[in-house]
Amino acid sequence: MQKRIHVAVGVIINQDKHILLAKRLGHLHQGGKWEFPGGKVETNETVTEALIRELKEEVNLDVSNSTPFMDISHDYPDKHVRLDIHLITEFSNQAKGMEQQQIEWVPIDRIAEYDFPEANKPIVEKILTEL
Repeated sequence: MQKRIHVAVGVIINQDKHILLAKRLGHLHQGGKWEFPGGKVETNETVTEALIRELKEEVNLDVSNSTPFMDISHDYPDKHVRLDIHLITEFSNQAKGMEQQQIEWVPIDRIAEYDFPEANKPIVEKILTEL
């Protein structure tokens, strides 16, 4: 039986219409690729609570509001991932890679130039179409 993982993902957009991307550390699943920050939704946690916690832990941001954007299920050979993606435009603090990961604010029209895990490709397409 495949591992099932529920992940809260934040598409974080600043006033300049740049999106925050983080590079996965080399030793992680899909390491070396870029992703939208977020993390696993723990038992008894809402997606919003998970996002607030994960984005503070990962990139030092205090999120004050998020809006559902899309929901994706993706099967990797070793696990099934459900991505619950939210748009975040209201946050405070300076973004920084709290786990020594590289982060970058990228103009929306340039995000397609980055290498994302398979499961993230539909997010990139939707951002380019709708935002």
